[in-house]
Order: sequence, then structure tokens, then C-alpha cells
Amino acid sequence: MFSRDELERYARHVILPEVGGAGQQKLKEARVLVIGAGGLGSPVLLYLAAAGIGTLGIVDDDTVSLSNLQRQVLHTTERLGQKKTESAAVAISALNPHIRVIEHTERLTAENAATLIGGYDIVADGSDNFDTRFLVNDTCYRLNKTLVTAAILRFDGQLSTFKAHLGEPHPCYRCVFPAPPPPGSIPACSEAGVLGALGGVMGSLQALEVIKELLGLGDSLSGRLLLYDALRGDFRTVRLRRDPLCRTCGAKAAPAGQAGGSQ
Repeated sequence: MFSRDELERYARHVILPEVGGAGQQKLKEARVLVIGAGGLGSPVLLYLAAAGIGTLGIVDDDTVSLSNLQRQVLHTTERLGQKKTESAAVAISALNPHIRVIEHTERLTAENAATLIGGYDIVADGSDNFDTRFLVNDTCYRLNKTLVTAAILRFDGQLSTFKAHLGEPHPCYRCVFPAPPPPGSIPACSEAGVLGALGGVMGSLQALEVIKELLGLGDSLSGRLLLYDALRGDFRTVRLRRDPLCRTCGAKAAPAGQAGGSQ
């Protein structure tokens, strides 16, 4: 199942009783879609590749710019102007040549979301806009896919896992955030700024939650929202409830696994 190189590479995983050879094999067989190869996607992709996730899909239509390098550690000065998916594939191959990388150099849209997400076991969303986050949530629900999503702005980060397709008591993203905020009410990182290392903190935690879900380890973040205040060095957890009136997973919405639901 594993080459000699792989056995040595993943030795610290394999000696964990909770992982072992069987767990490492699950990671090798896993297919994870990462949306966004930026401040969050960079650490997510690096740690998932290092962990031995067999297939990593990357969705991003942007190119590497100089202002990205303050936080997007996948990319380098030498790869300025290159497609982020291509740059990410180079970095992942250099870290772990056993990983299969699938480059989706396109923007996630209502037209391609089901096709892209449907080909993977679990989704890690590191997108930077609400339209994409809602689209990812709704598509994951309809396709019975677990979603691990994170967001960062200025000095604050948040992280949660959504798997409402499993039924009660699991909420979806829309149960917590029913609709996008009014335009202009929440500035983008390009307007408000973001501490670069914050992406590393939240992206690493996001990768960890993906691995936990794939291996069935520990307590899932489903039903909980993890909040991090970098200035205070403070983590806190907020309980989340499923909304019976939710447009995506509520009583009047289309059941998981069927067409319909909100986009």
C-alpha cells in the first residue's frame, strides 16, 4: 500500500494509535477540494499535502501578486504573475511528490459548483466573499458533502464544520448566517487589512478539522463556531443550532441529496 519513502514520511502518523496504517491509508485515498489558494488555502493545502491526502483539488482563478506574499505562503516572488493553481501545484509537489493535484483554474459558480464539489469527499472553503460561501454551503448540503469553512479579517478568525446533510442536530452555514450582509457593511481584506500570520493559525486549524473528519477523530466542530481574537490571544466557542426555517436545510427546503435548495 505504501512505498518505503511514504512509510518513513508518515511515520509520526502511523505510530499514533488513533491513526495507524489504516488511518493513513484513508488519508491516501481521500479526495479534498480546497476553494481558494490564498491566505487560508495556503496552509490548508500545505498541511493536507504533508499529511498524505491522496488527491487535492484547488479552485482559484486568480494570479499571484506581490501583495499576496504577506500571508499566502504557498507562493513565492519567483512565481509572481503565475496562476495560483499552478503555483500551488509546484509548492505541493516540492513538499510531497506522492500527492495528486487537480487544478481547477476557474471561479466557482452556480453552473460548475455541483460538478466540482461532487468529485470530492470533503470541502475546505477559504474563499473571501459571501456569495461563494453561500454557494459552497448550499451545494455541499445537496450533495451530502461535509464542509469545513474558515474566515479571517484584520485580527479575527472563525472556523466551523457544517454537515447538515446528516440531519439533526447539525446546522448548515445558512442556519448561522441566513443571508449575506448588506453590500459595503463588511470590508474586504484589501480594504480593512489582515495580519498575515492569522491565515496560518486559522488555515492550520482548518486542515486539522478536515483530517479529523476524514479519520473520525475527536469531537467535530459541527454545531460549534470557533472564534479567535489574535490581539487578545483568546479562543472561544459559540454553540450553533439548526434553524428549522433555514432556506437550505430547514423543514421546507429540498432534502439533502436532491435537487433544489438555495443558491
